[in-house]
Amino acid sequence: MNLFDPLTLPNGAIIPNRLAKAAMEENMADAEHAPSPRLIRLYQAWAEGGAGLLISGNVMIDGRAMTGPGGVVLEDDRQLQRFRQWAQTGRAHGARFWLQLNHPGRQMPANLGQPTWAPSAVALALGNMSRHFALPRAMDDGMIAEVIQRFASSARLAEQAGFDGVQIHAAHGYLLSQFLSPLSNQRSDQWGGTLDNRARLLLEVVKAVRAVVSPSFAVAVKLNSADFQRGGFSAEDAREVLLRLNELAVDLVELSGGSYEAPAMQGDARDGRTLAREAYFIDFARDLHAVARMPLMVTGGIRRQPVAEQVIASGVAMAGIGTALALEPHLPRHWREGRDSAPALRPITWRNKVLASLGNMAAVKFQLRRLSRGKAPVPQVAPGWALLLQQLATARQARRYRRWMEQRGISFPAQ
Repeated sequence: MNLFDPLTLPNGAIIPNRLAKAAMEENMADAEHAPSPRLIRLYQAWAEGGAGLLISGNVMIDGRAMTGPGGVVLEDDRQLQRFRQWAQTGRAHGARFWLQLNHPGRQMPANLGQPTWAPSAVALALGNMSRHFALPRAMDDGMIAEVIQRFASSARLAEQAGFDGVQIHAAHGYLLSQFLSPLSNQRSDQWGGTLDNRARLLLEVVKAVRAVVSPSFAVAVKLNSADFQRGGFSAEDAREVLLRLNELAVDLVELSGGSYEAPAMQGDARDGRTLAREAYFIDFARDLHAVARMPLMVTGGIRRQPVAEQVIASGVAMAGIGTALALEPHLPRHWREGRDSAPALRPITWRNKVLASLGNMAAVKFQLRRLSRGKAPVPQVAPGWALLLQQLATARQARRYRRWMEQRGISFPAQ
């Protein structure tokens, strides 16, 4: 197989090539938490860049539950025209465009002023940074049912807006991933304990989404290959979950790894395992490819064409690229034209791993903001400077988010 061969999904949809723009959190919603002109301009750059598949950053299924301020929310049809414009822009040059649907669970910043939900009342373990996240409330059956319904409703709206599919985010320590992990899920009911019970919410969400969209609309899942924390969601667990997803109408599974506590998606494992320098999760993907009935995609650290080709040669159907496309949005086109391009950020050597993870994310968002304004990226931006700018922007967005919530008169049930 070649990087630029088309891929036919189980539902019959065709992705033009094997390179995907993986999800990166943009935090570029407008004041109504709909796609802003800047966000749409950013996706115009990626649409022109030649990737066969574009996957959005987090689109929240519930305006009360955000991965961060400035996030896009799709919970009703009030802003559907803006989503239609976003979909049209992303698909304008032939790429397929999927929305990534997410609920943060306990990984919601406390400064947004909303209580958090999680499978169990287990706080994030981030050392001094833990204070930035509230102790979550353990979800009851009604809350769980609401989350399932919201994933399905957002997927239905995404299809109405003209997107080609959705990706259900069950990785990186967000809510569905929290249910999968025995560290964060300490329940003893039908939603916790055994892996079958811990995987129940993800499977119910997939079934609910599939039931409300057309067969031609892609339904994908983002899954951790492992949590990379001792006692957490393991590679063996991932294999078992994949076997259960085989029984559902899933069109693609993207393999990543880690969480806020162990950011393996940035190449940092916390359980002693060594990850590849690029395509971090390729070894896990090779093992899972043997049992998967749907195409697999690997994301994490890919920035060179030979590495992307290695991913495809291993039997993995798609190579997902994140940071490199924030630095060079036309990278797939350059590779097709034979250019040897391998964009990379300035290395971060900070000892504090949590802070280093935040610095890396800030440096990526710095590039996204420049692209959204029609400016060239700056790969050598100092991570400390990028983090400072990000903190200032986040504070402004948090204030705007709280005003938005007050205007809507929305609150969580009392804890």
